[in-house]
Amino acid sequence: MVKSSEHNHPVKAFGWAARDSSGHLSPFNFFRRSVGEKDVALKVLYCGLCHYDLHQTKNELGNSEYPMVPGHEIVGEVTEVGSRVTRFKVGDKAGVGCMVGSCQSCENCARDLENYCRKMIRTFNSKDHDGTTTYGGFSDVMVVDEHFVVAIPDNLPLAGVAPLLCIGITAYSPLKYYGLDKPGLHLGVVGLGGLGHIAVKFAKAMGLKVTVISTSPGKREDALEHLSANSFLVSRDPEQTQSAAGSMDGIINTAVGIRDLVPLIDLLKSDGKLVMVTAPDKPLDIPAALLLLERKMVGGSLIGGMKETQEMIDFASKHNITSDVEVIPMDYVNVANERLVKGDVRYRFVIDIGNTLKSTC
Repeated sequence: MVKSSEHNHPVKAFGWAARDSSGHLSPFNFFRRSVGEKDVALKVLYCGLCHYDLHQTKNELGNSEYPMVPGHEIVGEVTEVGSRVTRFKVGDKAGVGCMVGSCQSCENCARDLENYCRKMIRTFNSKDHDGTTTYGGFSDVMVVDEHFVVAIPDNLPLAGVAPLLCIGITAYSPLKYYGLDKPGLHLGVVGLGGLGHIAVKFAKAMGLKVTVISTSPGKREDALEHLSANSFLVSRDPEQTQSAAGSMDGIINTAVGIRDLVPLIDLLKSDGKLVMVTAPDKPLDIPAALLLLERKMVGGSLIGGMKETQEMIDFASKHNITSDVEVIPMDYVNVANERLVKGDVRYRFVIDIGNTLKSTC
């Protein structure tokens, strides 16, 4: 059991952690801080499994510290609130996403863009204000500043809403910021995985015409029949891409492996916007002339601020949007990680923390 800072973190907690860059997860006892005057304590019920969890546990980004408790798509039930908490009470359903803190004093924080704060504190593998390591949602309890907790409406099933705290806001925020949320606009969504399928759901709810762009012809039926996309484009088919050239107002690229953006830029109308929401591991190929000739734009977006995250959840509630999930027990997580690497999930793993996380104490 981790002994550091027990005087500041007296609450016993239990989860699963990676001890090294193998990424293998196993039971782990540790401590959380006691509930402060602005804190909310959650009993974790579900937590999604994201590629980012895998990248971090395997130190693929080069900044991992161990032991590491991953998980940043967290939903649960409020068990305790601090004396100055105003938005939550015991028994409420609530969620925690990709961050648990920020400086709260910079320009970005003042604009409700805590996600772009240079001192943003990630939900796990980060340093909290007191210098201790943050541990994520593969655990039984969370203690989080109220500002970074999201209220979950009663009509949303918790397992299906958990991934929205990462992939949901990642899709929703660029649609809003880049003005791609207007009914009747034509949006391309590149990739039909966890992030892509949610982007399609939000775009359809906003009244957009949606074309799914994929290298996999086998995903056509799911895109058109299950997700109700308007059309499907196989990006490796020159005839299909040529016929769609200049037809899209915007494109959300959720695929990590695409570096040559020329074919995507060519699909845009004049003034069209290509938005990157994932980061390829090598530099992008972007010929400036293609942007100049028709005033096209390539931009980026990273999750969203807390105000917008709540807005996204409320929008999802209104339109009954949840992620398609495969619910798994805690002790299946290492197998799930192997399947995640292979893309063998439709479309998100969610761990049933509340029913399957068993303490070894």
